[in-house]
Amino acid sequence: MTSDLPARFRTQVVGAALLDDAHHPTAFLAAQRAYPETLRGLWEFPGGKQEPEESAEDALVRECAEELSVRVELLAEISGPHAQGWPLSEKAAMRVWTGTTADTPVVGTDHLAVRWVPSSDPDAVLALPWIPADLPIVRALLGQLAP
Repeated sequence: MTSDLPARFRTQVVGAALLDDAHHPTAFLAAQRAYPETLRGLWEFPGGKQEPEESAEDALVRECAEELSVRVELLAEISGPHAQGWPLSEKAAMRVWTGTTADTPVVGTDHLAVRWVPSSDPDAVLALPWIPADLPIVRALLGQLAP
């Protein structure tokens, strides 16, 4: 819960690296931010803030339903360098899980676009303009998906 975070990471954020297949993934879903203006057009993992009464997993399921209109099945967490996951800023950290969905993601108001990014070409994936804080997570995910 957010209140359990050290002062350094007071805001807990959750993100989903949705895979096209749980057992033999070849792509993952990326979302292009619509706002704030400083992040508009950059790519990210969909997700959002964890509410104090939620578990991280429940927050991620809720965020995927709200942002993408999908039901997700969470698989494994992509462990970050801290118990709270991956640093996003001085005060926020993000925990990221892989997952799958049988639903077609819908672009809502949070994003300009969503697309399945083939994991077979890491250089092309890393060439996308990612939110800088998401880039280490993208590299970790690509490492997990490598044959």
